[in-house]
Amino acid sequence: MKAPTSTYGLSSEARNLHWLLSNLVEEVPGVRSVAVVSSDGLMLLSSDTRHHTAAAADPTSQDGPKGSSADLATIVSGLGSLTLGAAKLMDGGAVKQTMVAMDQGSLFVMSISDGSLLGVHATPDCDMTVVAYHMALFVGRAGHVLTPELRTELRRSLESAQ
Repeated sequence: MKAPTSTYGLSSEARNLHWLLSNLVEEVPGVRSVAVVSSDGLMLLSSDTRHHTAAAADPTSQDGPKGSSADLATIVSGLGSLTLGAAKLMDGGAVKQTMVAMDQGSLFVMSISDGSLLGVHATPDCDMTVVAYHMALFVGRAGHVLTPELRTELRRSLESAQ
């Protein structure tokens, strides 16, 4: 798994979020890729440091869906929107977590307090409770610092890395 983008020049809050993401990727067995997506569907943090076009050029060299955290971010955003709509139709309240188990992997989506989403693509044999637990830790630590200013800083840092 690749480390997140360089944290040089970022605020301490942004560096802390990158550190939390790195720990999630490195410490939790079975995690393939991770993306944090803003409430408007834009990727804020990613476990994939490679440019999206590079992923398209060699999709076999990556670990995430179709090899790109940008793809994971798109999936997470869409699934988050779908489950939010379903919860409204069912008068189910806020969506806290969504999990999709597939033959070749698992997808977890967890809400962050500001409307952002944490998405994790994991191996099919991952311990789902361990992945969900570590995601909840990330959400608990990240939720209070994801201010509009920090979201803007994270987006700019991803754009400059590409």
